[in-house]
Amino acid sequence: MEGIRVVELAGSAPAAFAATILAGLGADVVRIDRPSPGGEYEPSDPLARGRRSVAANLKDPADLAAVKTLLERADVFLEGFKPGFTERYGLGPDAFAETNPRLVYARVTGWGQQGPWSTRPGHDLSFLAVTGLLDGDRLPGAPPAPPSTYLSSFAGGGLLQALGVLAALQERHRSGLGQVVDAAMADGAALLDLMVRQWREVPGRVTVTDAPFYSTYACGDGAHVAVGAIEPHFYAELVTGLGIDGPDLADRADEAQWPRLREQIAAAFLTRPRDHWTTLFEEHEACVFPVLTRTEAAAHEALAARATFVDVAGHPQPSPSPRFSRTPLPAPTPPPKPGLTPQAALLAWPS
Repeated sequence: MEGIRVVELAGSAPAAFAATILAGLGADVVRIDRPSPGGEYEPSDPLARGRRSVAANLKDPADLAAVKTLLERADVFLEGFKPGFTERYGLGPDAFAETNPRLVYARVTGWGQQGPWSTRPGHDLSFLAVTGLLDGDRLPGAPPAPPSTYLSSFAGGGLLQALGVLAALQERHRSGLGQVVDAAMADGAALLDLMVRQWREVPGRVTVTDAPFYSTYACGDGAHVAVGAIEPHFYAELVTGLGIDGPDLADRADEAQWPRLREQIAAAFLTRPRDHWTTLFEEHEACVFPVLTRTEAAAHEALAARATFVDVAGHPQPSPSPRFSRTPLPAPTPPPKPGLTPQAALLAWPS
């Protein structure tokens, strides 16, 4: 994406994630930050890496005019505020219809730009709840539990906002015109459920985490492993590796026996520490892997071999992705200190 100019209006984590993705792919990203007299700055912020920062007060006419000029020279604008927010400052899509008709105006919100809930606030959990994902991932009889990452906000929101930008830029090659990208976290969350929603309608299909051969288990040292032995050949390797493949083993085809099967698998894993099982199942293809902490993951040999994590300002952070055969991605740069003036940014973006 070298040569693509992106303006990001700071204040939305999903839009910041989209900007981080585009910056990681080589785009020239300028973030519009609020002036920060107190010097708010986090040098390890992973959602601020790889771009320059402009401090601008949108209520100041001079700053607002400079920001508008930046957008007139940009290829992409990223924002993640409630519908109507940028319009209040004269920065809505219509403001650039004549001055920059090639602008791809990418918006991400919870419920989209239109609809009865378009201005209703929500968080990641809200969108997972309403789209059915939160209910679908819980164990039978257990309450719905929030995931450990912001699934709808980042995968359903920021990631699809970035994907929409790429599609709109591609379409611009044909039409010569930009357009508005309307990414909604609720829409994205529903899309993430595409396969599982269909699978739930197929009798006998394993789709929930109550299956004992698709679960996590504690080991003898208190650490855990993740088991994904859904297919019969993986399952056969699992019970062989655990040493429980005898006549007393509960029948995996009979869901009524799953509680007993879970107990048998759990008891076996408790007999040895996690690293024992990790090594053993490197020789048995049973989809058994260690549950690593984030610190362990950053140093794991399989991920280190691909440089899945890189050092940014002294902290391990995920690398830009995906990889390309001819055009290596630039190494992420640390977050900028806010304070560059809009006028200075304009000098770097000649008309």
